Amino acid sequence: RHTLLKLGHETPTPVQAAAIPVLREGHDLLVSAQTGSGKTAAFLLQALERLAEPSTGPRGAPRVLVLAPTRELALQVEQAALRYGRGLRRLRTVSLIGGAPFGPQLRRLAEGVDLVVATPGRLADHLERGRVDLSAVRLLVLDEADRMLDMGFVDEIEAIAKRLPLSLIHISSPRD
Repeated sequence: RHTLLKLGHETPTPVQAAAIPVLREGHDLLVSAQTGSGKTAAFLLQALERLAEPSTGPRGAPRVLVLAPTRELALQVEQAALRYGRGLRRLRTVSLIGGAPFGPQLRRLAEGVDLVVATPGRLADHLERGRVDLSAVRLLVLDEADRMLDMGFVDEIEAIAKRLPLSLIHISSPRD
């Protein structure tokens, strides 16, 4: 809370006021709102709250996964997480994005991370090579999911979903 006040966040936006209680209860959520409405803060604040609790998964395995359609958005999300997470004792993040060298990404993964922000293609590549363990993920965010699907990432997203804990995946089908 102190960090949020220092960043100028005194009252939640309407999106945050609606989304955060639902996320706190552990429900799935679909949010569609304009840029600047506070969507990123809404999901990151809940993610950081969860990361403040001790991990029960494998040591160093990420507990939060954010998928984003572009490297620019992924980097923005990671920077926002670091900004909002200043008050956490130790927050370890990594951006797994195309167009960036594998070396630094592999070093961060080897050191252990709490939060992974990734583009679907690069994360799928790391998964195929056995470089990242998603078994401890407890929160999955598909940031701009519609855009990822428009960009043709459906196969990568499905491959990633298969590597997530079954308890995290909720599949619904349209009613006839």
